[in-house]
Amino acid sequence: MTPPPIPITITAEQAGQTLAALIRQHQPGQSWNQVRTFIAARHVRVNGDLCLDPARRLKEGETVEILSRPAPRLQAPETLVIRHLDEHVVVVEKPAGMNTVRHPAERDWSERRRALSPTLDDLLLKAIARQEQKPPRGRLRVVHRLDKETSGLVVFARSVAAERGLGMQFHAHTVERCYLAIVPGELTPRTIKSHLVRDRGDGRRGSSHAPHQGKEAITHVEIVELLPEYTLTACRLETGRTHQIRIHLAEAGHPVCGEKVYNRPYRAPSPPAGEGRVRGNQPDDSGAPRLALHAAVLGFQHPVTGQALRWEMPLPPDLQGFLDHLRRQQ
Repeated sequence: MTPPPIPITITAEQAGQTLAALIRQHQPGQSWNQVRTFIAARHVRVNGDLCLDPARRLKEGETVEILSRPAPRLQAPETLVIRHLDEHVVVVEKPAGMNTVRHPAERDWSERRRALSPTLDDLLLKAIARQEQKPPRGRLRVVHRLDKETSGLVVFARSVAAERGLGMQFHAHTVERCYLAIVPGELTPRTIKSHLVRDRGDGRRGSSHAPHQGKEAITHVEIVELLPEYTLTACRLETGRTHQIRIHLAEAGHPVCGEKVYNRPYRAPSPPAGEGRVRGNQPDDSGAPRLALHAAVLGFQHPVTGQALRWEMPLPPDLQGFLDHLRRQQ
């Protein structure tokens, strides 16, 4: 088995360098063209994600991995699965490893540079054009997102009326959203409530114990299956805050398998009696192929016609294989 690459952590002195410049430092004798070809051949990850952009500027604290073998290819537009399409809304199955939308700082990128790191909305516009057999019209309007490593069902609005109507449903928490998550240990059914803040005290998002801080987040956790040393859960969102499920499960002592952010130990000051607290989490030795979180159910009223719509999506092959592996660990 090939040993995993040793991450290169970007220092303050290296910050601002391009990815190509860093790789050239670690591969002496390589020309700039050879380095760009190496990156384009899918041999470099930044912060655990494949990066094909040699001009990317690196930041202090980021990690870069040089792979001995090329990483798997990204999703092509023609392979996206569109579950519903009309003039107002589109529902699509999002693959893991892809951002839902492009970061604002990247919106002015050229088409060539965008193609190096496509987002779901980039590919979906092309897939819609293929299905409708006409050039893409307008843009997709974002009403919610999934994390890059999370797979599952996503809806985009295609009209102003749909954007407004879906936005009202998300704001009123009437959209049905259920996620499957695999976590270590034996978790019990519960409803987790907290107020989430951008910085819990160590630079990461988390729950605040100070009064009147953060936004209320509510997650209903159900047990789907108890496995040897793991639990398959169904998490129903009452609210939809950034990283809500990942934070709530981690703070409950059961970080999602494959978690790379909220599995790190953190001890907050002792909260008032009766309130939750952040616990130090155990290292992830589950062998999960990626974050074991999947948006399996999406339901809402059509924002224009009022029709009740609902879709389910089974676990994709990578997580289904991981789940089957855990079931065999008797």
